[in-house]
Amino acid sequence: MLFTVTPLYALPLAAVFLVLWFRVSSMRAALGQSFGDGGNELLLQRVRQHGNFVEWTCFVLILMILAEGMGAPAVYLHVSGAMLLIGRVAHPFGLRIGNAGHPLRYVGNGTNILATLNLMVCLAVNILGL
Repeated sequence: MLFTVTPLYALPLAAVFLVLWFRVSSMRAALGQSFGDGGNELLLQRVRQHGNFVEWTCFVLILMILAEGMGAPAVYLHVSGAMLLIGRVAHPFGLRIGNAGHPLRYVGNGTNILATLNLMVCLAVNILGL
């Protein structure tokens, strides 16, 4: 099976991953902090922005690969891929210390949940042969 949809979203997501990683790594180097946050709130924020990205992106991309491999219609994969990409770009800007209710945090979380639910339906339909 040739995967044609999932890679379209995996590539820009990989670029976002590297940007978030670089922000953590460069700050660690500047602070001389090899692991942990050393009590620095800005470093903690950047670590969580990167960590949250990794947690959601890997999970949803795995669901996309499974759904695409099972023959899910491309439109459903594009919907989930677009929601994941939008959410993962928006979320780091909304994940702020002292502002748990930032609108971009809700955009990031909401789109991830919707992308996941969409893919779960795709998988269930294929598994059950509907």
